[in-house]
Amino acid sequence: MSNATMSKPRLKTSAMIASIASEGQVTRSAPFGHALAELARQKQNVIGMTADLGKYTDLHIFSKEFPERFYQMGMAEQLLMGAASGFAHEGAQPFVTTYAVFATRRAYDFMHQTIAEDNLDVKIVCALPGLTTGYGPSHQAAEDLALMRAMPNMTVIDPCDALDIEQMVPAIAAHKGPVYARLLRGNVPAVLDEYDYQFELGKAKLLRDGAEVLVISSGIMTMRALEVAKALEKDRIGVGVLHVPTIKPLDTQTIVREAKRSGRLVVVAENHTVIGGLGEAVAAELMRAGVSCRFRQVGLPDAFLDAGALPTLHDRYGISSATMSETIKGWLT
Repeated sequence: MSNATMSKPRLKTSAMIASIASEGQVTRSAPFGHALAELARQKQNVIGMTADLGKYTDLHIFSKEFPERFYQMGMAEQLLMGAASGFAHEGAQPFVTTYAVFATRRAYDFMHQTIAEDNLDVKIVCALPGLTTGYGPSHQAAEDLALMRAMPNMTVIDPCDALDIEQMVPAIAAHKGPVYARLLRGNVPAVLDEYDYQFELGKAKLLRDGAEVLVISSGIMTMRALEVAKALEKDRIGVGVLHVPTIKPLDTQTIVREAKRSGRLVVVAENHTVIGGLGEAVAAELMRAGVSCRFRQVGLPDAFLDAGALPTLHDRYGISSATMSETIKGWLT
């Protein structure tokens, strides 16, 4: 190997970095971990459990303060869910963390039979939802919401940002019964602070209004929808954004009220396959309510997604703010 070759800097890839913050965007560190620790100071029955992923789900913050209430179950998600159900039967309130793919695909039956069927008070909070990692199909939970929506007794949440997560934690703790929540970890963007936002379980929130387009969104796609709305103002296109953090139960009343306003293109945007997620849930509710509108979906395709750098993948699959802006403008012409 030549000296020139040896001296060349090694290129770094962002393919494995699960960060959805834009350059210069305001973030808050580990909102879930800090919110759970605050909750545990107030509730003695709160425990934390994970499958060898405490550091990667921000549960390490809880474990350092409450080591006697932290349970590391190893890489055994089925055992994790079964043990959580046992703790819940004895009066504890387990907050269980792992990656979304491992909970919903590997341990689905254990959640279904040991937690949901008995309507136990277990909170399942899962990182790497949808296309928030470049690892590829083994780690991309593109169908988790569809799976969890189908489970009886299960409340399903897809938060947008740090504020959503901080407020979600005490709200789901106050709710008796199983909850599945997507998790954004690490340095999480803070975008909802400027919209006088308050998380309410089962409630959708109109963050901004617009005469031409209504975007109904959840998770990181609400962040993208707000970016799109600001970008399209330059083209004199008014974009309203209805944030739907609770996927199940769905706030049908608010969704129908906003979608039935005449003359607007209704777009459902989600970081999830277009099959079985928020888009199809909204479409079904609009049909049942007799609402006739122009309806489109922005979401991930029914396919195994590629591995790579997140900005590239978000452009490729149409969920970046730039591609979403162009897509919506095309639908309006």
